[in-house]
This record gives sequence, structure tokens and C-alpha cells, in this order.
Amino acid sequence: MALVPRVQGNRAFFAVAVCISLLLACVASPPASGQNQKKKKNTPPAESPAAPIIPMTDEQQIDYLISGMLGAWQIGDAERMHQYFSDDVSVVKSIWEPPVMGWATYAQLYKQERSSMEQVRLDRSNTFIWVNGNTAWACYQWDFSAVIGGQLQGARGQTTLVLVKKDTRWLIVHDHSNVVERAQARPATSPTPGVQEPNQQKPGR
Repeated sequence: MALVPRVQGNRAFFAVAVCISLLLACVASPPASGQNQKKKKNTPPAESPAAPIIPMTDEQQIDYLISGMLGAWQIGDAERMHQYFSDDVSVVKSIWEPPVMGWATYAQLYKQERSSMEQVRLDRSNTFIWVNGNTAWACYQWDFSAVIGGQLQGARGQTTLVLVKKDTRWLIVHDHSNVVERAQARPATSPTPGVQEPNQQKPGR
């Protein structure tokens, strides 16, 4: 009977010693899961692969070229227009005169005509594009309006472009535009304050 208290005391001491050892072990070395989480936090996330760039077809490139060219034409930026035209381009206008030969000559005439226009708008529609190797042609209809000399004038017509692919770029080598119908000129009216004008679509010639 006298040995029972001693055994119980030894068991209590052993249990306390085990608890102290476990506490010291936890303080000395944090759990492995904590180390893994810390390492994961310090590791930069892997970069996701970039989405592949899908090249445009020749038809899409030409349609994009026409939009860029007409956008530059609308705002009067001849330098920007130049990137879409070949230096030896020929341009046929809607009047009885010889074709305009070469970009330099065409750019000079364009600047003279464009300088007299305000509030220019020209919508492109019904565009058709044909590609045959390194040669292509495109045609589209357009609806033009602008204030010229204080008069609001408009016209409808169509344009045919001939393009050639030089290296990897399409360039306009021939431009033929015809006016089909002219609207009667009328005095220009200033926009009503607070009323937003309709968004301009693709401008044209």
C-alpha cells in the first residue's frame, strides 16, 4: 500500500516532464506545415503564359488599313496617311482631269482641299475585298458631309483601291473615287448646346 503513492508521484512527474519536453520542442522548431506555408508565401507566383497572337488574314489587314487611312484622312493628318500609300500611287478623282501621279503631288492637293473643310464626316459601307497573291483590290461605298465655306454639303459615292503587298505590308497603289450623288448645300447650323453629336463611324473619301 505504501508503494502506490510513490508510483502515482513518479507517473505525475513523468507526465510533467513529457509536457515540458514537448513545449521546448515546439518553441525550438516550428511545425513543418508552418515552414512550408512560409516558403510558399515567399515564393513568387508562376507567371501565366501569354495568350498567343493570332495573325490577321490579308483581307483583315486590308480592311484595317482602309480604316486607318480614312481615319487619318478625316482628321487631316497627311503624314499619317502616307504610311498607307505607295510613293508611286496614282489617284483618279471625280472630275475630268488626268490622274494625280505620285504621293507628293496627291498630298499637296489633299492638304489644299482638306483645309477648307470643317465638321467632316464620311461613313463607309458595303466593303468588298479580293486578294490574289501579293495583289488585291477593294471597293466600298461612302456617304460624305462637311461644312465648306459656311455651307453644309454632302455627297455619296464609291471608291476602288488597288493594293500591292511589299515585304509584309499592304500599300495602296491606285485610288479611284466617283461621286454618284450630291446633296443640295444648305447653311450650316451650329450644334445645340448640351446635345452630343452622333458618333462618327469610319470616315471615307
